[in-house]
Amino acid sequence: MDARPARPALLVIAHGSRDARHAAAITALCARVRALRPGLRVEVAFLDFNAPSVPRTLERLAADGVRDVVALPLLLTRAFHAKTDVPAVLREAAARLPRLTVRQADVLGPSPLLTAALERRLYEAGVRPGDRRTTGVVLASAGSSDPEASAVLAEIAREWRRTTGWYAVRPAFASASLPHTADAVRSLRADGAERVAVAPYVIAPGRLPDRIAHGAEEAGAEILADVLGPAPELARLLTRRYEEALGRVVRALVA
Repeated sequence: MDARPARPALLVIAHGSRDARHAAAITALCARVRALRPGLRVEVAFLDFNAPSVPRTLERLAADGVRDVVALPLLLTRAFHAKTDVPAVLREAAARLPRLTVRQADVLGPSPLLTAALERRLYEAGVRPGDRRTTGVVLASAGSSDPEASAVLAEIAREWRRTTGWYAVRPAFASASLPHTADAVRSLRADGAERVAVAPYVIAPGRLPDRIAHGAEEAGAEILADVLGPAPELARLLTRRYEEALGRVVRALVA
């Protein structure tokens, strides 16, 4: 009989949306994670709008005898939700469930795997490898009032351009920050890009991704990529963040 302790469960924490496509995309992504890690218990919970909630899911895990959980925020940048909402809900749950140990993993971005997923979506949308030198890319995120999140997106855009050879890569935002998607498309056109592709830096469909799509259409972008969704690179990144969280625990124990 295998006496090794069970690996900590993975709790993927998504924001949630009234748009039914959002939860469907998250469910598909987590199914891909389960396929990558057979035997790992992977649960999904939402901060708002969708069920199950984070507290309810942690209660169910504790009731099933789970003692260790890695909580992974399904967020691309360290903005308000990662810094405030998620830690608060996890602290509250820990106070009510003293036998359950919950560790918060890092947010997903930045990561080369995210850039690879963005490129996958652009090629699926019709960009050809030979178009790279004449195509400007708008890296369009949901947007945040947190300056750190905006600065990180700008740095991702610069690094993506530097390492891959697109004509240009410009950040844009669906809300909270400027420029908006349509403005970034027009700016690239004015700067000489022969074609413009919009790459949504978002995980699942919803109101803000729809706003990105509207901006791309309004400004006449030739290419609109799909959201990241259950891209295989994104699923691999979730497993990587899970393993990194476990590695920090091991290092702390032996230090």
